[in-house]
Amino acid sequence: MKVLITGATGTLGRQVTRRALDEGYEVRCLVRSFRKGAFLKEWGAELVQGDLCDPSTLPPALAGVDAVIDTATTRPTDSFSIKQVDWDGKVSLIQATKAAGIDRFIFFSILDAEKYPDVPLMEIKHCVEQYLAESGLKYTILRPCGFLQGLIGQYAIPILEKQAVWVMGATSPIAYMDTQDIAKFAVQALKIPETEQRSFPVVGSRPWEAYEIIRLCERLSGREAKVTRMPIGLLRGIRRVARFFQWSWNMADRLAFTEVIASGKPLAASMEETYAVFDISPKEITTLESYMQDYFNRIMKKLKELEYEKQKAKKKKSPFKSSQSSDS
Repeated sequence: MKVLITGATGTLGRQVTRRALDEGYEVRCLVRSFRKGAFLKEWGAELVQGDLCDPSTLPPALAGVDAVIDTATTRPTDSFSIKQVDWDGKVSLIQATKAAGIDRFIFFSILDAEKYPDVPLMEIKHCVEQYLAESGLKYTILRPCGFLQGLIGQYAIPILEKQAVWVMGATSPIAYMDTQDIAKFAVQALKIPETEQRSFPVVGSRPWEAYEIIRLCERLSGREAKVTRMPIGLLRGIRRVARFFQWSWNMADRLAFTEVIASGKPLAASMEETYAVFDISPKEITTLESYMQDYFNRIMKKLKELEYEKQKAKKKKSPFKSSQSSDS
């Protein structure tokens, strides 16, 4: 089976690509830049240049393909808006997929997208879900809510570097999951007909609050966090200002997630049915504790090695002590 993966250079897309290749699928990746996607080619994927925002590039990318896994989404630094990529681009991709005679389509949405119509990306993801359901394609919708990978930059690195960890006063607990595990569900969906015409939560074993994660990082690193509270009103103000400038619209739309995080409602769901349908055991899934434990074990070992090398170099540079002569 040949699979087209969009968003393959992203945090999630690269793991889906790696998993599909490891399981023996022929993988083609739609990339804007061959240079940025070079590592995917080294893994064994075929690269085809194209862009969801340019519908004319999609038919060649879909030629000879049996299924599509769509992991693409707007990045805050993109020149394209959320609407252009996550709505117009997805509609174009779905239409091109159907026109190419491909009927299998895996789409990544966001957990509880339908509950937040005032958050642009959530609302657009929900609209794509509805569009896909009416498309006639054999679709599967996967709904994660947070990646473990994002916690390293948000919590672990600032604590290690004695920098401020920014948190809001009251935040919603989030059931984070490793992108490698999320990729398992995406690739497994290709094999299981029971996943078709359905949507599934793909989330971690339990939701974690910000302060729980901070305490865990403190324990694993042996260092105290410098926590700085970010007032929700300030973030709302920044978002309003950002809306005045076209170049910062993506940032403003991303800041709308503040309303989700500040709602106090946990972003979590039962995974019992998802595990059963996908035939994946919960024991295969990385927990937040084990993920962070592994990260800190590796980084603390590296820091000790660097400190050892530093001390060794210092000793080499130090002058020899002059021998003391004693009067006879």
